[in-house]
Amino acid sequence: MGKNECRWVFCLFKIQPNLRKNEGVFFFPPGAISLMSHNVKKIGVLTGGGDCPGLNAVIRAIVKSAVQKHDIAITGIEDGYDGLILPNKTRELTPFNSRGILHVGGTILGTSNRANPFKYRITVNGKTEIRDVSSEVIQKTKSLELDALIVIGGDGSLNIASHLYDMGCPVVGVPKTIDNDILFTDVSFGFSTAVQIATEMLDRLHTTAESHHRVMVMEVMGRYAGWIAVASGIAGGADVILIPEIPYDKEEICQKILRRQKKGCRSSIVVVSEGAKEIDGALCILQSAEEGGSAERLGGAGEKAGLYIKNNTGIDVRVTTLGHVQRGGTPNATDRILSTRFGAAAVKLIINNQFGRMVCLKGQDIESVPLSSVAGGQKKVPTETGLVITAEEIGVNFGRKA
Repeated sequence: MGKNECRWVFCLFKIQPNLRKNEGVFFFPPGAISLMSHNVKKIGVLTGGGDCPGLNAVIRAIVKSAVQKHDIAITGIEDGYDGLILPNKTRELTPFNSRGILHVGGTILGTSNRANPFKYRITVNGKTEIRDVSSEVIQKTKSLELDALIVIGGDGSLNIASHLYDMGCPVVGVPKTIDNDILFTDVSFGFSTAVQIATEMLDRLHTTAESHHRVMVMEVMGRYAGWIAVASGIAGGADVILIPEIPYDKEEICQKILRRQKKGCRSSIVVVSEGAKEIDGALCILQSAEEGGSAERLGGAGEKAGLYIKNNTGIDVRVTTLGHVQRGGTPNATDRILSTRFGAAAVKLIINNQFGRMVCLKGQDIESVPLSSVAGGQKKVPTETGLVITAEEIGVNFGRKA
C-alpha cells in the first residue's frame, strides 16, 4: 500500500467515529463526501474569443475551489485553443500565482479568436491550408493527463467545446461575452461592466451635446444583439436607440430629433449598436469572415446614421465609436461576483461528473444547461417586452416605422 493510500485509510478511520445513524442512513461530516466521491486529479482551463472583464475572476475562482477545497491541480492553457495545438503553451496555476487578479481585466492565460481546431489555419510551404486538428486536441488533453477541461468563452468557443465533448472530451463551459447574447443564461459576466462604461461615456457626451447644441451619436459593441445599446441607452438617457432586432426607419429618427428641437431641446443623444441597420438595409461590415480565422467585424453603423441625421436635419452631428474600451479594464463588482460564482460552479459540475454542460444564471441561482443547446444560437433583445417597451414608455425612439 502506497503512502497516499495509507493517508486515505487513516482519513477514513478518523471520519468513522463521527458518523451519525438515522433510520439506517449514515451521514458524513461536511467535506467527507467531497473528499471520497471523485477521482479528478487535474483540470485544464482555457479562455477563448475576445477578452472580457471578469475572465481572471473566473480563473481565480476555479483555482481556489479546485486546489484548496478539492485538492485538484489546475493546468492553465495559454492563448485559447492554440494552447492545445501548439507546444509549450501550458502552465500550472496555483492559489499563489493566481492571487491579485480578481480586479484585473483581460486574461492572464491569453486568448485567441482565430484558433478553431476543426478549421485550423496552417501554413505549409508558404501556403495557408485549413485542417481539422481536433483529434490532436483530444490527444493533447490526454498527454497533459487532464481529467476535465473548462472552456471559458462565447458562442464560438462554446460551440467548439460542444463538438469536442461529442468526441469524448470531458468538457464544462463557462459563458463569457460583453454582448450578453449567449442562450440560456440570464446574463453573462462582462456585460455589466461594458454597460457601465458605455453609460459613463454617454454622461460625458451629454454635456458636450448641450453646450454645442449638437446631436451626439455613440456606436457601441454587441454584434448581432442590441443588449449593450438598450441597457446603456436607458441608463445614459438616450433619445434614440438603434439595435439589430429593430431595423430602423431613418426618416423616423430624424423626425424624432426635429420634434425635440421644436420643443426647445437643442441637443439629442443617439446610441447605435454596431449591428443596427435600416429597414431593407445591410449590415455595416469592416472585414469579412475568414475560414478558419476571425469572424466578420462590424462597424460604421454610427457613422452611417450620423451622416444621414446631419444631412436631413441641418443639425451639427458628432459620432463617437466606443470600440474596445468597452471590453477592457477592471470588472465592476457585479461581474466579479458572477465570475466567481461561475468558476466555482464549473468545478462543482466536474466533481459531480456532469460534463458537456455550461453553467448559467437563472434568476438568482446558478444552474447548468447542455452545451449542445447553447452552441450556434444567439440570445436576442425582445422587442415587445422588457427593456424596449420600458424605453418606449419614456419616449425613447427605436426608429420603428409608425
